[in-house]
Order: sequence, then structure tokens, then C-alpha cells
Amino acid sequence: MAAPVGAAVLRGVRWALRAASAGPPSRRAVVLLESCARCSGSGSALGHILGIPGERPTPALGQHPPPVAPSREEQARLLRGRPDQPQEPKVLRIAILGAPNAGKSTLCNQLLGRKVFAVSKKVHTTRCKARGVITREDTQLIILDTPGLTSPLKAKRHKLEAAMLTDPWDSMKHADLVLVLVDVSDHWTRNSLSLEVLKCLSHFPQIPSVLVLNKVDLLKKKSILLGLITELTEGIVNGKKLKVRSEFERNSSSPAKAVLKVTQAPPPESRAQESPCHLETDKPQERCSLDNSSDLKASESSLVTEAQGQKPYKYGDLKNRKGWPHFQDIFMLAAVRGEEVDTLKRYLFMQAKPGPWEYHSEVLTSQSPQEICGNIIREKILEYLPLEVPYGVTQVTELWEEGPSGETVIVQKLVVPRKSHKLMLIGRRGAVIRRIAQEASQDLMNAFLCDIHLKLKVEVKS
Repeated sequence: MAAPVGAAVLRGVRWALRAASAGPPSRRAVVLLESCARCSGSGSALGHILGIPGERPTPALGQHPPPVAPSREEQARLLRGRPDQPQEPKVLRIAILGAPNAGKSTLCNQLLGRKVFAVSKKVHTTRCKARGVITREDTQLIILDTPGLTSPLKAKRHKLEAAMLTDPWDSMKHADLVLVLVDVSDHWTRNSLSLEVLKCLSHFPQIPSVLVLNKVDLLKKKSILLGLITELTEGIVNGKKLKVRSEFERNSSSPAKAVLKVTQAPPPESRAQESPCHLETDKPQERCSLDNSSDLKASESSLVTEAQGQKPYKYGDLKNRKGWPHFQDIFMLAAVRGEEVDTLKRYLFMQAKPGPWEYHSEVLTSQSPQEICGNIIREKILEYLPLEVPYGVTQVTELWEEGPSGETVIVQKLVVPRKSHKLMLIGRRGAVIRRIAQEASQDLMNAFLCDIHLKLKVEVKS
């Protein structure tokens, strides 16, 4: 007998099919799940979205991550040192791809459990590839945070480094799994994968890929998620075709019911012998609500998956494509708030394969302390300076030493091209530069777990 459907499981269904029921509170939402456990695998993200119960969370995921060594020499020693291998180590190298400002660095920080990557609302915050390391028991995840995939024309327009074009491709060469991140709150870009992302995926079709829909919490109408999934996957996930069918069912003697059907069709040769598991719940407290979408007038929606072989994806036809038909799973989350990030992390640990670790278990990132500091300060500059002004700021670290009380003393000089930029960076009575220093110090203390004394100076380029 199938396990009971909990509120956490049904949350994923409501996100994608919130418009499945309409009308007064007297109407009921009926969820009908026709699927055997083998259809989606234990802990599958696609199964979670469709409402199929998975395994309980692994307690090991709650361990505290190690801090970053504030000393360059100590961090270098950890990076050069031989990993403390367990007897049967497992490893997974994960590349995260996506358009600029899709939330890649935010997701990395949430997965790591500590902020070591700069995050900003402005594009091109991440300027080079960096690695994050998650070590739990016998498994090590290596996250390759890459710059947002951009075209050569845009790179020239924004005067970006050449590495921002090559780093994502280099990361793919070393990846065992790729996460494709899409910002569903951006209605300009959410309906299709960027051409650069499609080029990267088509060049490495042998690497398993997973679609991650980010910023779901910012959507007012959750009902559009099902349509986005269909477009971004071209209707195929894990080799199975997704079909959305709407039917209107109304009877004068009984109110309309909203029914979600999830059916895994067995292969033709065994279809007559198999009978899928059935589970039906009819609970008023689990009913869905309509988000005033006029295009969804059905009170019954069905999602059917059928076994289907993968079709070849032609490289020359990418300009006419919107999605990638070879995703093996789908996740929906809100990285800023940490919603469903643990679900993704458990999935990643399950995908790890036997192999030697690359880093010591005390390593959290491949970045040096100076690189982390520079990126965090740059993040604040991007946040508080308007337009293109922050992209012209040059950072120079003048002092990095341990203070008399064990604190880390950092002095950084910020060089700007114009006096007007200097005035904006300092702010009225030094309010802007003081806020940047305070917020950066707090983030650095959380990364290094030690006291930070940060001083910022502003100069005009001579």
C-alpha cells in the first residue's frame, strides 16, 4: 500500500498545479496519484514535484560547515594537503550553469551552508570560476560556481574578462552533473533557455543535467510553472514524455472536482501484466486555489508520462529551440530563502559515485581569503553604486595581518576613475562607505569565524 501523502509532498503539487480547482470553498480538491515507487526512484526530485513520497531527510545534512582559514598560508596548506580519504570515498563534481543573475552564487552559498561567494542583484557579480566543497561522512560534493553564460558581444560591451566566456566551458569538462538554473521570476527570459546554455549542453550531451527553477517564491501565479516545465524540457524529462490534458467536468447534482493524475505508462510488452499502485486522498484542508488565470478553465488536469527514447539534438538548430529534452530531473526552489535546497542537496549526495576526494574535509572553498574578501567588498559596491559606476572600481589590498587581540586587520584601497565616483562611493558624511565596510565585515566574520577589522580607503586614479 502506498504511503500517505503529507503536506510537504503536496506543496510541490500545489506549486505547479495551483489552478487545478476553482470556485467557492465548498468545492474539494482530489489528488489521485497512479504510480509505483519505481517510477521515479527514491528521493527523486521529479517525484517530489509530482507528489510522490520520497525517503526521510538524512540527518547528516545538518552538520555545520567548516570556516575558511583567514590566513593565506593556512588556506594554501589545506588546499595543497593530501585529502583525508575514507575507506570507500564517493565524489560528485557539479557545474552550475545559467544566465547572469539567475541565482547561481546564492544557491552555492545555501548548499555550502556558509557565504563564500559574492551575491548581487546586478549581473556579472561572479567574474571567474570558483569551487565550493561539501564533505559529509564518505561523500564529497565539489560545486563549480561559474560566471553567467554570456555572448562575446555582451562581454565586449561590458568590458568583461575573457575568462568569463571560457570558464563555464572549462567547468563542464570536469563535471559529473550539471545544474541548469532558471530565474522563473524574470518573465523576459524564463520561457526559454539562453542560446549560450543550449550550446554548452549540446556540446556535452554525455553529462547528466538537472533543471532547477529558482525564485519560485516570487511568482504570484504558481500555475505558470507547469507550462514553464513543458517549454524548458520540450515536454520530455528522463526520457519520458510529459503531456498536459485539461478536461471540464461539471454535473448539476455535484460540484466540480479538481483531479491531478500522475501516470507512469509501462513498456508496451508488459503493460497488460502490470497494474500501477493507486492512492487517492480527499481532504478539504489540502485543497488548492485558483490564481485568477483566465486561460485555465478546467477543473481537471492530468499529467501523463510515457516512455520515449531520446531524439538527437542538432547543434545547428539551437536558435530555434527553447528547451533541452534530456534533463533527468527537475527541482523548484527559492534559493534566497533556502526553500527546498535541502531536497536538492540530498539528491546530489545520492548521485555521488565511488572515487577519490580532491580536497581535505576541512576545505570549504578553493578561493583564498583575499579573493573572498575582495569579492564580498565588490558585492557591496555593486549594491550601493548606481548603473555602471561599480564596474570601474579597482580594488587593491594594502594590508592583511593578525591584530594584537587575534583579529584579522584588513586595509583595502578602492580606486575610481573620476572624482564624482569618489563622492558617490563615500556618500554624504561617509554614510555609503561606512555601510559597505560594516556589511562586508559581518559577511567576512561569518566566513572566517573570527573578528574582522576592515578599513576602506577611496582614491581617484591618477
